[in-house]
Formats: sequence, structure tokens, C-alpha cells
Amino acid sequence: MRLLKKKETPVVSYNEKYLMDEINMTKLALETAYSNFENATDPDLIDCYIYKVNSEQKRYQYLLARAKEFETL
Repeated sequence: MRLLKKKETPVVSYNEKYLMDEINMTKLALETAYSNFENATDPDLIDCYIYKVNSEQKRYQYLLARAKEFETL
């Protein structure tokens, strides 16, 4: 009789989980910033959302680079 092996779940460290949570939150913030930009009519708000979109894009790129570091370890 053959015993069934349990499938091993990948071990995710606290840092990796935190990083994935941050990536997901940043994606949501980026989508929100794009939506706000598209709906803004006041020039000052348009400028504000341009900065917000750029900020979230930079943060997202940084977090993706950090996530790639985990893959190479």
C-alpha cells in the first residue's frame, strides 16, 4: 500500500509576505491615482495627481525590484 504524500506548500517568509502586501497596496493606490487624475478638472488637482501617479509608479518599480531579489536568493 502506497502512502499519500502531502503536497508541500512553499514557505513564505514574513518579509516576502510583507513585500507582496505592499505591492498589492501600491497597485491599488496607483489605480486610484489614475482614476483621480482622469476625473480631475481643477488644474491644481491635475498637478497633484500627476505627482501622485509618478510617486506610486516609482514605489511600484522599487517593490518589484525587491521582489526579484527574493527570486534570485
